[in-house]
Amino acid sequence: MAGQQFQYDDSGNTFFYFLTSFVGLIVIPATYYLWPRDQNAEQIRLKSLRRVHGRCLWYRLRLMKSQQSIVPTLKKAALLFGWAVFLLLAYKVSKLEREYQEYNPYEVLNLDPGASLSEIKKQYRILSLKFHPDKGGDEATFMRIAKAYAALTNEQSRQNWLIHGNPDGPGATSFGIALPAWIVDQKNSIFNGFFLFSPPFLQGTWWYRSIRYSGDQILINTTQLFMHFMYKTPNMNMKRLAMVLTAAFEFDPRSNKEATIRPTDNIEVPQLIRELGNINVKKKEPPFCYPYSLKARVLVLAHLARMDVSEELEEDQRFVVRKSPALLQEMINVGCQLTMMANSRGGFHAPRLVTIENCMKLTQMIVQGLQESKSPLLQLPHFEEEHLRYCISKKYKVRTLQDLVSLKDSDRRSMLRFLGEEKYDEVMAVLGSFPHITMDTKLQVLDDEDSNNITAGSIVTVTVTLTRKRMAVRNKTVRKQTAYGIIIKCVVVLQEVVAATSTAAAKEEEDEASDKGSESDEGEANKDSPSERDEDSDKQSDTEVDEMEWEALQQSIQRRERALLETKSKVTHPVYSLYFPEEKQEWWWLYIADRRDQTLVSMPYHVCTLKDTEEVELKFPAPSKTGNYQYSVILRSDSYLGLDQIKPLKVATNCGGFMLVSVGMEWVFFSLFL
Repeated sequence: MAGQQFQYDDSGNTFFYFLTSFVGLIVIPATYYLWPRDQNAEQIRLKSLRRVHGRCLWYRLRLMKSQQSIVPTLKKAALLFGWAVFLLLAYKVSKLEREYQEYNPYEVLNLDPGASLSEIKKQYRILSLKFHPDKGGDEATFMRIAKAYAALTNEQSRQNWLIHGNPDGPGATSFGIALPAWIVDQKNSIFNGFFLFSPPFLQGTWWYRSIRYSGDQILINTTQLFMHFMYKTPNMNMKRLAMVLTAAFEFDPRSNKEATIRPTDNIEVPQLIRELGNINVKKKEPPFCYPYSLKARVLVLAHLARMDVSEELEEDQRFVVRKSPALLQEMINVGCQLTMMANSRGGFHAPRLVTIENCMKLTQMIVQGLQESKSPLLQLPHFEEEHLRYCISKKYKVRTLQDLVSLKDSDRRSMLRFLGEEKYDEVMAVLGSFPHITMDTKLQVLDDEDSNNITAGSIVTVTVTLTRKRMAVRNKTVRKQTAYGIIIKCVVVLQEVVAATSTAAAKEEEDEASDKGSESDEGEANKDSPSERDEDSDKQSDTEVDEMEWEALQQSIQRRERALLETKSKVTHPVYSLYFPEEKQEWWWLYIADRRDQTLVSMPYHVCTLKDTEEVELKFPAPSKTGNYQYSVILRSDSYLGLDQIKPLKVATNCGGFMLVSVGMEWVFFSLFL
């Protein structure tokens, strides 16, 4: 029975194969993911955003970074060096001689395959005279010639060669290790330790770091902290929410190396506390009393108050502000998880709707650098507190961005007379870039015979179609929409009057036809009566309705399948933010809530791909009791203040089901006249 042999690569040839593959596995994906974007394209993009976003903090920081940073150059140099090493190794491998070749006795004897026995013997005699040791030839060469001659003339040797590839029969199985022998030599114990312990050490380090974070790159300890306090305080006001946010372990230097505690904090942080006023400094509840939490809270509140801080604290403040939106999104996720647990298991109170909405509102405040009580007009450039008195005067009564957009051009210019022409144009350019969202809803039960009849326990689907436009476009069309809205209402009223008149006339004609039919002969009596014709038409209309519902169901299923397979970019539209230190994209939250009971009906859906139009399906279980229910479809921005929308959704349950009754006249008025 053949044995086994393990041998290292003494010549080092196979090691080059291993090294080439290893370098290629690193260089190729690293080039795909790490190669810097075209700087010219980035400069062109920034230049196109300059007119609107030129005053934003993130824009100025991006310009400074692109001008001063040498990181892209270093990345390119490192990747090019890696490719040079890879190509050099590939060239080296291409020049290596093959050590392991298939044994072919015809090649050894310099014969063509299929040579006759006489030709084999003749060639063997010629080579023997030339390479026999007694004739002065090479012994090793002669042994190969004799072995090849035996493989072709001896029946047993020939069978061994055909079956095992070797005239001597099956040999020992050889396993090669693609490492040079000098690496594992006892004299080189340092290399032994490096190759033995470095892979598990690197893997263990990566694993230890990865298990500390959730899928959204939030520390697991932070998620547990949020869950504890949201369970403990279901109804959380804004001040308490800011305390819980800044207690996150992302701001603790012991858990995150990016966070820092400076010696100068003992002087600068108390000074900021005195300027801010009451921020619950004396509260001894951990972790709110810890230095890292207190510092982060002071920096967030100073950011909301738009206070100036020192250069050292400014760097820390940017870090805290940059991390806050993702942490608040994690708090929303935790609130949704607790709500689902409370609905399914019971036994504790779910977070109130106001708590989750405060998380969303605080995200808007942090992105815009504004306190809760401040006017949304302060999101615009060149607007200060003293300028608001011109806007809220009795003549204009402008308190929101929508009010400012709906003004006539002459009135708006007169109201903003404190701005020069250049500043006024900049304000209008920024205002025109703000989003205006239209929201259309459709309520139905998918996978049911009657999609409009919703039985108790069924899953209700509200399909919301979001359409984004710029406020500049809305400003041009708002008056037309108002006029069209009035015209449409008049047309609807006229259509109802005409329909009522035609119905009465048709009824009179049917009565006359029935009177004449009663006096007709027996032959005419055999014809179809009007009631039978009505039944046939009803059946035909029911069939058409069923076909339309089936097509709508199939289209909905196809849309869902495409949504699962399609991966949309989360790059939508850059947010205009004067004080946020990082470029942020426009995202939205969409959900259904019962505002009377302060509960969530459907979990908030984070809309991250709305560029022009987006269709979102919100699902919730139907109420188990009959009655009237007042819900609200709510759309909230995660970046702007004052752009939230609430659309009433009135439903009524009756006889084991309910149907959509009204979408609320308030929303009709809002969409037409705001």
